This record gives sequence, structure tokens and C-alpha cells, in this order.
Amino acid sequence: MNYDIIVIGSGPGGYVTAIRAAQLGFKTAIIEKENLGGICLNWGCIPTKALLKSAHVFNYLKHAEQYGLNAVENPGFDFSKVIQRSRGVATKMSGGISFLMKKNKIDVIMGTAKVQKGKKVSVTDKDGKATEYSAEHIIIATGARSRELPNLPQDGVKVIGYRQALSLPEQPKSMIVVGSGAIGVEFADFYNTMGTKVTIVEFMPNIVPVEDEEVSKHVEKSLKKSGIEIMTNASVESVDTSGNGVKANVKTATGNITLEADILLSAVGISANIEGQGFEEVGIQTDKGRVLVNEWYETSVPGYYAIGDILPTQALAHVASAEGITCVEKIKGLHVEKIDYGNIPGCTYCHPEIASVGLTEKQAKEKGYEIKVGKFPFSASGKATANGDTDGFIKVIFDAKYGEWLGCHMVGDGVTDMIAEAVVARKLETTGHEVLKSIHPHPTISEAVMEAVAAAYGEVIHI
Repeated sequence: MNYDIIVIGSGPGGYVTAIRAAQLGFKTAIIEKENLGGICLNWGCIPTKALLKSAHVFNYLKHAEQYGLNAVENPGFDFSKVIQRSRGVATKMSGGISFLMKKNKIDVIMGTAKVQKGKKVSVTDKDGKATEYSAEHIIIATGARSRELPNLPQDGVKVIGYRQALSLPEQPKSMIVVGSGAIGVEFADFYNTMGTKVTIVEFMPNIVPVEDEEVSKHVEKSLKKSGIEIMTNASVESVDTSGNGVKANVKTATGNITLEADILLSAVGISANIEGQGFEEVGIQTDKGRVLVNEWYETSVPGYYAIGDILPTQALAHVASAEGITCVEKIKGLHVEKIDYGNIPGCTYCHPEIASVGLTEKQAKEKGYEIKVGKFPFSASGKATANGDTDGFIKVIFDAKYGEWLGCHMVGDGVTDMIAEAVVARKLETTGHEVLKSIHPHPTISEAVMEAVAAAYGEVIHI
């Protein structure tokens, strides 16, 4: 069974790649061992947002009086139904990918793939039957899984990863979250809002450590105010699961302490799915657990490509999609622009939300830029005040010499839907003054971007 292109993995990298390949006229097949949509649609991006939405609605109910509404007496929830709704959203999205495969005439092959020499792929189905397929181009998009540390082995019951956190049979009364990246703080926010006692343990000095320091400190303050306990400069040395719950031995700057909880969620990053896939036999080079590729995503072996979380690039769904599109368009011979990895937006969907792109203030200074920095607090925003949620701010960083928009950092309600303005503006090499002269609608949350830019240039009106 011969194809022009075979894509291995159907996450946001794989399925988008397959669709674009089919649009370009390639005879395309996609191989998936579990569910169409991969981790993102089934066990990551989408179902976590569904859980967070339930938590935010529940939070609104608890504060109905703040909006002039009658108080909701003892607002409650059915935890199993909250989980069920999230799983239903994931199932619907996975079904949508199935429709897109049929619409674009892409063959879906269910099974576990292993690449072979000679531009071939062996696929073993659930019954153990192996079938061989060939293609002129094989694109590997096998994604990643929850990273396991030697001192934090996951048993899936008391020490869990993000996958189990999405489908717990009952709500834990207490939870330790190890790691405060996007996965860690999103689950911490969800479970805390629903009433679980949550403690975050973070090895670095600040939570969400990839963010601008001001953002990290603001989010830490907000999460603590919501009831989450946060320990930074701390690490879990070992866990004891012999009792009813979990006992975690935590190393801190002042000595070791023991934390107890029903469940420990390990959110210390991801590991690329590169094992047992035939890479070594074929000769595909890897380094430090990631596949090595050139600027067009070709591996060390002609005809084999790799995209997404198995690369050293940012492990984000939108990055994987962009890499896949770039890869197949280059194969087609189109004029393709390389991805600018310095202009990739990052979003975290806790409350308050976090969104950022470009350089942090510290990074800009380290690179030698003379900078202009502007901040605008949502407490001065009419729309945010009307919404009843003024927690957060927008921070912008410009090169003082040429006006280049170096970075944008947002924290607050709805900011993940606003960061694209900065991404597009930076792509178009917009200057600060051009942003100021682009009229933003009032009253909106988005006009805070204009106000932050105005603050950088000493022209701010509303603070």
C-alpha cells in the first residue's frame, strides 16, 4: 500500500499535517495507535479547558451577589459529571478530526507504527497483526507523554500524571502538585476552585518560571489569595504511598519537611515518544531525547521527517501544527518561510490567565537592548471593572532606538484570546507608535494593550 505521504501520529501536529498534505494533492495516510486528535484533543489542551470552564462557572455561582444577583445557596456540583462533560468535549473533538479525515480523503490506519528502512512503516493492529506501508515521505509526529522522575514514579493511583488528573473517579480532598508550568498551575487552579486543598511544589525561585518575573510574582500572589499553598525553591526527594494517601519528603532552603495528601500530581514536564519506533534501525539521529532535524524538518535520513514535541522546539500544539504545514509545503516545492521561534505565543489557562510572546524584560536587558517598558493594570480598565475581574495587567517591552516590539506579557481574565495582537504586530515589524495610532475599541479588555504601549512612551491616558 503506497502513499505519497504517511503521517505517524494524529495530534495537532499530525492531523494538521495530513490535511495540508491532502490539500496539496498528496495521497495521504495517517497512523494513530489510540484516538484521533492525540493527547491534545483527548488528554490535554481541550479537556483541561473544559474542566477549567466548569470551575470558573462554579466560582461565578459562589460570587453571584457581586453582580447584584441573588446569592446561590450552597452552590454545589457533581464531580463525576464535571469529569463526564470534559470527556464528552474531548470525544466530540476527536470525532471532528475523524470527519476531517474523511472530508480530505485521508486514509486512517489504526495501530502502532514502527519506521523501517526503505521509506516503509510497519503497523501492528490491536490483534497483533502487522501490515507494511510505504511512502515517498514519512512524517513522524508521535508527540510526548508525562515525564517521570526516578524519585517520583507514577502508579496512576496515588502518584499521577496529567492523564489521570483528567479522569479521577472521585475528587481528592487534598493534592500536591509538583511543578508549576502550564500543566501544574492549570490543574492546581481547577482542583483548588472545586474545593481540593492544593499545595504546589516548584524547584525554581518563581512559579511559571518561563514567564516574565513580574508576571510570575503576580500569579503566585493571586493563586495564594485563592487558597493554594505554594513552595518555591523546593523539590520532592521521595514519596511514600504505603498508607491511605501520599507522604512527600520535600527539600526546602530551611530543611526537609513532609507533606501529606490524598494524591500527588507530577507535572514536571514531558518526555518525547521516540522509543521503540525504529529510529535507531533506520539511522534517524536523536540527541538528549529529541529527534534532530534541519530547518525544513528533515531528519538525518532522506525521506523521513519529524515535527512537534519530539523536536527540541517549543512543545506546544500550535508549534507542531505550524511545523507540519511548513514541512509539507516545502515537500511540495512551495516558497516557504521558516518559522520564527522567537515569536511563538505561550498561554496558561489558570485564573488569572497568562499569555506572552517575545523577550522578557530580563532577556531584553541581557541582550543589550535599551528598552522602554509600559504597564497597564486591569484595575484601570472600564471593561474589566464592569466584568468584575480586575486582577492583572499588560506589560510591553520596546526597543528604545527603533521602536521594535520586543515582548508582550499579559496576566488577567481573557488574555489568552488577546496575545495574537502582539504576535501579528511583531510579525509585521510594527513599532510602538503604529500600535498607538491603531484605534482600539472601547470598552474592551483589548484596549489595555494600547494603553500599555502608551505607558511605554509616556502617553498613557487612563492611569
